[in-house]
Amino acid sequence: FQESLTPSIPEDAVQYQLFLVHPDSSDAEAHERFLQQILQNILAEIAPLLVQYIWQHQPFNLRYHPEKGDVPAHLGGVTEFGDNVEDEWFIVYLLKHITCTFSDIAAVVYDNDGQFLLIEAAEHLPKWLDPDSSENRVFLYRGELHILPNRTRCGEVGWPRDSVPTVVQALEVLHSHTESCLAKQPIRAALAKRLDGYPDKIQQNFHCAHCYVPAGIAVVLSRRPDLIAPAVSAFYLRDPVDLQACRTFHTFPPDTRVMTSVKFTRCLYAQLQQQRFVPDRRSGFTLPVRSHPQYRAHELGMKLAHGFEILCSKSGQSSSEKEASVSSNPLWRGFLDSLKKNGYFKGELEGSVRYKDLMTSAESFFRQSVTSTHCPAIQNPGQEMLKVSEDTSYSLDDLKNQEAHLPPEDSDAWLDISPQELERLLEERGGRGVSDGTRKTAPDEEVQEEEAGYSLIAVTQGMKNFINAMSSHEGAEIPSKDDELDSDDFEDDDEEDEDEEVQNGESQKQADAEALDNLRKYMDEMDQELQSTNIGRSFTQNNRTSNTADASKSSLADAGSELVEEEIQPLDVDLNLVSNLLESLASQAGLAGPASNLLQSLGIHIPPDADQS
Repeated sequence: FQESLTPSIPEDAVQYQLFLVHPDSSDAEAHERFLQQILQNILAEIAPLLVQYIWQHQPFNLRYHPEKGDVPAHLGGVTEFGDNVEDEWFIVYLLKHITCTFSDIAAVVYDNDGQFLLIEAAEHLPKWLDPDSSENRVFLYRGELHILPNRTRCGEVGWPRDSVPTVVQALEVLHSHTESCLAKQPIRAALAKRLDGYPDKIQQNFHCAHCYVPAGIAVVLSRRPDLIAPAVSAFYLRDPVDLQACRTFHTFPPDTRVMTSVKFTRCLYAQLQQQRFVPDRRSGFTLPVRSHPQYRAHELGMKLAHGFEILCSKSGQSSSEKEASVSSNPLWRGFLDSLKKNGYFKGELEGSVRYKDLMTSAESFFRQSVTSTHCPAIQNPGQEMLKVSEDTSYSLDDLKNQEAHLPPEDSDAWLDISPQELERLLEERGGRGVSDGTRKTAPDEEVQEEEAGYSLIAVTQGMKNFINAMSSHEGAEIPSKDDELDSDDFEDDDEEDEDEEVQNGESQKQADAEALDNLRKYMDEMDQELQSTNIGRSFTQNNRTSNTADASKSSLADAGSELVEEEIQPLDVDLNLVSNLLESLASQAGLAGPASNLLQSLGIHIPPDADQS
């Protein structure tokens, strides 16, 4: 029984594993110590990126996993990213960064859809690579995507597509033939495009907004910005029982409200801002009129306060469940030394307010990503909110004085997408090769580009290529451009069947010739029968023979077979094809339909019909 790398994964979760490419498995204890040391080094390397990151639900986390079945000992973890898919892609970036920094590590990542990295590059994959043949073949190694090639002959590099290598076998091929396993450039480019902008994109995905919140919440968020995520989720997923705790606010009374700047992720901000909610009149939260310049800050603060109050009402009695200090963990000292060596504390004096805030973030990250072995999410966010609030002294007057010095809010114009922007995004995701959106064209230039890209010849040729393309029981395939073809596409079709073609080539040619001859006779007979009907009038015929169409129909009954063949008029296939497509497009009135969908999938763009008649 072969242990699979891809067990059942929860929806909206991503699983990742880090393997030593060439492990020394002779000493299991030494191997574990080595992996634990690598774990410390990895966490110290990526900690500056992670400690300030706000996760939607669970953070990136790694722990040691002993050998099990055919899966060797490794480092791994699972992260539930909830509604924020950007967390999943940030983890992919982290894995690329880790494998680039630690050259003896190879990473595997997948979610409930399987190899989602391949889904991102689906248009460029060789035909032999599908969900059934990709298991234990896809790795991130030395910062790049690697795929074990399809081995079709003895002595070739790779692994046969009809069998699944074990993890150890796959790592051996990857280590011995790294260059041959490197994914083709179009595949790597598709992945690089999706990860474009990291690590700077981390800051771009944040959104700072002014919120009018109780003072206790302002203090908690200043020390633990990551607690914004469970608070927003508590409000977003509230139920009537939760709201019972918000009839009267015991933990965060509304009469202590101050204006403060709160850092969200864009996903969290959208969830909080776009939900309509009217507070209970007994809660003490009142909102100004909508025209008030600070209405949004009051509304956001009111919603946040409800989320915090709901979590604190669920915290329970926690005095007897005091959390162990991270300093008692044997990994903490090495982790802290690595942070200092990497300049994490930015020269701050030990004991200063900023130093303490950075230390709090580091401890929180270490607790969630290292010491938590089962559920890496914040175990009891309400309890942690209460603890931070109790441990931090503050002056309400000082908080009110800081209101005049708040940084400006970020624009939330990104919430509104114009039809043109939506079309551009859809075209990019559809792979139609549009521009990157940075170039702006004048209306006249757009018309010229549209007309230049519109060709009846392209329409007819594209349709012919589609009809003539090879299909299978899995559905029709869109023919690729010559420059997008992968050599594996041809190897898969040609090399695997070469011996059989040599043996049966002559007999197959004879059978094909007989079948073609029978088809021609059948088509000739069908033409003769249809010639006496009105079906022919629905097609456009060649001009040179159109004048004799009526005569051919009247003489059909008395003519011999040779005369009938001469009088059957040839059709202008290209003209009929284009005419029918344009008629179908016109009937769609600019909406989606079979004709526009087919042409778009073929990469053919036809401008809107300017003649409304």
